[in-house]
Amino acid sequence: MQSDVTQANDKLHVGIIMDGNGRWATRRGLSRIRGHEAGVEAIRRIVETAPRRGIGTLTLYAFSTDNWRRPKAEVAALMTLLRFYLANEVQSLVKNGVRLSVIGRRDRLPEGIAAAIAGAERATAHGNALHLRIAVDYSARDAILNAAAKAAALTSLTREAFSQLVTGEASLRDVDLIIRTSGEKRLSDFLLWEGAYAELHFTERMWPEFDAGDLAEALASFQRRERRFGGLQSLPLEPAPSL
Repeated sequence: MQSDVTQANDKLHVGIIMDGNGRWATRRGLSRIRGHEAGVEAIRRIVETAPRRGIGTLTLYAFSTDNWRRPKAEVAALMTLLRFYLANEVQSLVKNGVRLSVIGRRDRLPEGIAAAIAGAERATAHGNALHLRIAVDYSARDAILNAAAKAAALTSLTREAFSQLVTGEASLRDVDLIIRTSGEKRLSDFLLWEGAYAELHFTERMWPEFDAGDLAEALASFQRRERRFGGLQSLPLEPAPSL
């Protein structure tokens, strides 16, 4: 069930917890860093196919607030990959009509990354094929806590107004489907407010392995459940490609 605000938007909002990069690499005798690099390739695949699957908003969990506890070398490599993505993917995002937003804190990111994020957001601001939201130094609990602090100064409050305080965006569609890769079955502080009514889909596939067929399978499962309970009429879902 979606709020009145989100019912106006007929394209899906899908969130993905991109889990399993390190385990994928370790099983192949590779460094964890190589796993994260392969994870970036998976992002490219999913961003490319998402609009054709009826997805209007795609939120990817890239780096949680808790991830700062990882080994310094791994954190540094992740920040290097983020910097690389921002420097090298913007032209492709603009070409494909993708609007990029980064959610989460920016004040703790290495020097220059916050400015690169702002530049990428400006460059892609007019994209209308897909809204790509990447969660970096993100905690859903912190987002709700910060919104509550801001709401304390208001004389009246609605769910829609509070949602805007949480997300920083007006009329953002609630999350319809949250996918987690790698076999873990928990939300890990991801989109707790926006995903209050989201369907959950867990797959054993590691994130670097996740492809268009896996996304199609998750969406088809979601569509079957929604039709069963009368919540979904039709979506422009393509058949899953042969693997």
